[in-house]
Amino acid sequence: MATMNEEGRASFFIALLQSPHLDDRIKATEALGVLRDKGAVEILVAALEDPFVEVQWLAAQSLGKIGDSRAVTSLVQKLTSENKWVRQGSAWALGKIGDPSAAGALLPLLHDAKVPVRKNAAWALGALGNPLAIPALEEALSDSDESVRNEAGKALARLKGTAS
Repeated sequence: MATMNEEGRASFFIALLQSPHLDDRIKATEALGVLRDKGAVEILVAALEDPFVEVQWLAAQSLGKIGDSRAVTSLVQKLTSENKWVRQGSAWALGKIGDPSAAGALLPLLHDAKVPVRKNAAWALGALGNPLAIPALEEALSDSDESVRNEAGKALARLKGTAS
């Protein structure tokens, strides 16, 4: 049996992402992130609107792994999702993509009710390198959760150029 080249695998998973079966869409979304094929960006952006949170979260993660700035606008829109996993995944993806213009949209997530969302927002703000985030990250040093405080401190170190 011949093996598919990467382009063929990406095409296969892009088609599979349109399946009516949830398991297929989950596998396809995850695989497209592993392949990091920029040709999958548009279908993954569409998957951010899948009716199932698992697919939305994996789509955000995969978009972050691909790192294509075409996904920024859609990921920013998902920062206001009712679901914490979608907000968390979108924040992480924006940090991985590294577009500093997303910083303003991430700032409100430092006050999110869910710790993992706040922690990922702090990490992403540090990764974006936008000094606009410094005051909000300094405020996050007083967060009720230690992991958020730690991530805010690391982000501030990166932004202020003192990270080792």
